Amino acid sequence: MNLRDNREASKKPAEEPRLGQTNSSTSSLDEAWIHTLERCVNDGPLSQVILPLMRNCFFGGAIHAVRLLQMGHGDQLVADIAGFIMKERGRD
Repeated sequence: MNLRDNREASKKPAEEPRLGQTNSSTSSLDEAWIHTLERCVNDGPLSQVILPLMRNCFFGGAIHAVRLLQMGHGDQLVADIAGFIMKERGRD
């Protein structure tokens, strides 16, 4: 089993960067999903329930973001994402 199968999740390492920061560039939505799993999901019995819901929300949000871009709302999308990242950094 691997993370691509959504059956197993790794525990996030303590040295991981904060939310919104990565050590490398992400070139696909699939890579972003794998990165999210590695950073945010701990292996446990609830993972079987949470992972499908988390995946639906992740890809649903991505589809919504693409739709906003297509409708010409890219500036607002960038502002929303930046606001979310700044809010998360304030919690640390």
